Amino acid sequence: MANTITEIDIIIRLLLAFAAGSVIGFERSSRRQVAGLRTHTLISLGASCLMLLSIWLPQHLGDGDPGRIAAQVVAGMGFLGAGAIIKLGNSIRGLTTAASLWLTAAVGLTIGAGMFLTAGIVVVLALITLIFMHFFERKIFPEDNWKK
Repeated sequence: MANTITEIDIIIRLLLAFAAGSVIGFERSSRRQVAGLRTHTLISLGASCLMLLSIWLPQHLGDGDPGRIAAQVVAGMGFLGAGAIIKLGNSIRGLTTAASLWLTAAVGLTIGAGMFLTAGIVVVLALITLIFMHFFERKIFPEDNWKK
């Protein structure tokens, strides 16, 4: 089969997933978020591994739906992300962390599927969102106008 994933493909995809998760996790750690470098790296790596498995199984067993495992990763990340959300009085914390965990899983799945350009663009846009939009948001909506 010409489109069979080789061991070199697997290594490259896992290393890229490791790097992508690390970059996003580094940004989260720099903001002292509980789900930081290690969490995001493991999620991206795990999602990529599961996507590779999802592609590999039909190639070697002859039958199967490559989308099934990916769909379960998406659902599972929703559950894990919900655990990152904390309600403190009238305030809710952790929504951005939950979203970044979900996005990191999507990046891992994308890399596992071999869509490197897509994953790279998503990582860059995620970093722009997490780093630069934070400053932009605070400038437009000053801290004193936020509900405590």
